[in-house]
Amino acid sequence: MTEGFAAVDVVAEADGMLVMFRWRRDPNTYAIGLEFPTAPKSPWTGLRVGSAEEWAADVAFLLMEELDTGLVRRVRRTVREGHVLLHRREAVTVWPAGYFISQVPLPSGFWLAEAGMDVDVPRRLIAEAKLACWLQAYVDNHRGEPYVGHVAASWEDGGHTTARLDVLHIQPGVPSELRAALARLAVHEVAEAGALSVVTTLDDPELHGLGFRPADGGGLALDTRSRA
Repeated sequence: MTEGFAAVDVVAEADGMLVMFRWRRDPNTYAIGLEFPTAPKSPWTGLRVGSAEEWAADVAFLLMEELDTGLVRRVRRTVREGHVLLHRREAVTVWPAGYFISQVPLPSGFWLAEAGMDVDVPRRLIAEAKLACWLQAYVDNHRGEPYVGHVAASWEDGGHTTARLDVLHIQPGVPSELRAALARLAVHEVAEAGALSVVTTLDDPELHGLGFRPADGGGLALDTRSRA
């Protein structure tokens, strides 16, 4: 259907069907609910369709569009037994209004340093070929600045099954919700790259809200499988 999508099954329920799939290397199995077709109308365009095959093709185009525009990250999810149900019409706040989060173009990040943030750790991770993700937050205006926060994670093992959250920082005066958003998106990034767990020695209240729990041996850990 689209890059990163791997179909698992289509399951009939009492009031509709579930399209089950895997997304990128994320360990979760995801599901999207669809109503049974009760009229010859496309669920994507609303126009008339002439066959079941045409209807199914439009479902594929609809889901491709949704997945390519961040469906897995931007909607409410419910953990069910064996899968995570994505509520396609119920968006969540990915980051606070007035801000934006994006990838840090590698290898520098000098603009973050100029804004007074410590970038030594992510730069060292780049040099060691261990960087898993590096995201930046900035004010959402026509200049795309000032830069107000960043998060970085590294790989703990060669198989890329465990990631470590190394840096989570926002500037003074920035809403704490932005720190939570940075951490949440970093978890998504490493999970979609195959991480089964994320560990950290950072002790931040927002991490507990994301599902991080005390780990054996100290620090916090999050199992990325079937996370809400």
